[in-house]
Amino acid sequence: MAEAVATTRRSRITPEREAELYEAVLDLLREVGYDALTMDAVAARTRSSKATLYRQWGGKAELVVKALRHSKPGHGEDIDTGSLRGDLHALVAMEDDCAMERNSALMRGVAMAMHHNDDLRKAFREQMIDPEMGGFHQIIRRAIDRGEVRPDCPAIDFLLHMMVGGFATRALLDDQPPTQAFLTSYIDAVVLPALGAPTS
Repeated sequence: MAEAVATTRRSRITPEREAELYEAVLDLLREVGYDALTMDAVAARTRSSKATLYRQWGGKAELVVKALRHSKPGHGEDIDTGSLRGDLHALVAMEDDCAMERNSALMRGVAMAMHHNDDLRKAFREQMIDPEMGGFHQIIRRAIDRGEVRPDCPAIDFLLHMMVGGFATRALLDDQPPTQAFLTSYIDAVVLPALGAPTS
């Protein structure tokens, strides 16, 4: 009975309203950062009750990570261009340069907050990292099946690390936001050679 009541309550939020809530959460996150973001502020910004927010998402960490997940334009498992290079370039093309710049700054702030927020780190791993790992595993499995990558290639386990590294260190090392041009060049010069995959 309790499960039925919970399901009924959850269904009251329409997909459109959910998207609106997530966008408001991300706006607040950009404005004040994770630590200063409160459920009170989210409730006020979205004209919601705190009770509704807690009932639907459980807490701040879950709400923030769901908002981040919702903002992603697509997932690796949805891509199959027929080549590893094409798949990785298609991943990069999912966001334009403006979106990459905004999301890069946002993710840097969230990454810092994860160092001292166990609940945020746990939610981020479960809802962002693990699904991304699954998508990359599918991309690599297809590349192995096509004969583009050797199944015993030691770099396979570091594909996601390489991709995240190129995205995250662009601002740190070059004081520039990541761009499609930079990331596609990085894929061709670093990621594909490390995997022993064709670069053209």
